[in-house]
Amino acid sequence: MRLEELDYELPEELIAQEPLADRDQARLLVVDRKRRTFEHSRFYKLARHLGEGDLLILNDTRVVPARIFARKESGGQVELLMVRPMTERPGAWLAMIRAHRPLKPGARLTLDGGGALRIAGYARPGRAIVESEGDVSIDQLIHGAGTLALPHYIRRDVNPSDFDDYQTVYAEHEGAIAAPTAGLHFTEETFAELARVGVRRAFVTLHIGPGTFAPLRASEVEGHSMEAEWYTIPRETAEALDYAKRTGGRVVAVGTSCVRTLESYAVTGDLDGFTGLFIFPGFRFKLVDAMVTNFHMPRSTPLALVMALAGRELVLDAYREAMRHRYRFLSYGDAMLIL
Repeated sequence: MRLEELDYELPEELIAQEPLADRDQARLLVVDRKRRTFEHSRFYKLARHLGEGDLLILNDTRVVPARIFARKESGGQVELLMVRPMTERPGAWLAMIRAHRPLKPGARLTLDGGGALRIAGYARPGRAIVESEGDVSIDQLIHGAGTLALPHYIRRDVNPSDFDDYQTVYAEHEGAIAAPTAGLHFTEETFAELARVGVRRAFVTLHIGPGTFAPLRASEVEGHSMEAEWYTIPRETAEALDYAKRTGGRVVAVGTSCVRTLESYAVTGDLDGFTGLFIFPGFRFKLVDAMVTNFHMPRSTPLALVMALAGRELVLDAYREAMRHRYRFLSYGDAMLIL
């Protein structure tokens, strides 16, 4: 598949810069793959489009304030995006660094609010190994001095309200640097209505990192390699999946992170681990029957995944339909249900 096949023209004015005041008032474009039809709805009506026995799978990762600003000993400012703790090196974190010049191993960075970090080396190009200097852990420094890393296309500063708005209402396990945005539309009222019609829910955890949002650069999509992200599937979720499949219920993944988690499990049988699974057209799904998703960036891995499930032409038709009706795109935007 050529990279340009993942392209489309996204008008900048359709990129949502702010969340809706009421999460579940987001618009919902319902895509029927068999009939190749579109229906315009609202997210709070999701229960009307699902049925008894369907199983929603949601990613309960919680976004951490992973962006930290620091200064070199020379006084120059450095921006760090703390990717994840290194399980193989306790106390150290992997980080992406933005600085005027590359930082050498041993470089010391001080934080405005107190505390210091040291560049211990590089795990690979673009991924620094960062350690704390002193008794304060990096986790403590993040929660004391960090801020949210909103996507680059949200062209404004982080607001205090973003710390709540950019989390799902069911976020539990800290570790993501970006939100599983398809889940941002859910409210407790939405869940109550889904339960009333017999839709069940279960949770997985995938800590979203650079692998999800790194741009595709290879001219052939198949040449792209995704950076691995950590996932875990509770035993009760595995049992719920098995029950749904045995009883004819649909597995409805909420977001691309859930799809990748479920299909990684289907391939490996592992309930936890790192996954670098890249799903693009031609992929054969084993667990996922339907999905809730937002509208994604051109030339992105989430868009490739959606096209793998629904077909390239149908997805592009759906995006054109959404643009005609002035849907809001990307992280704080509207949603799509693919059945």
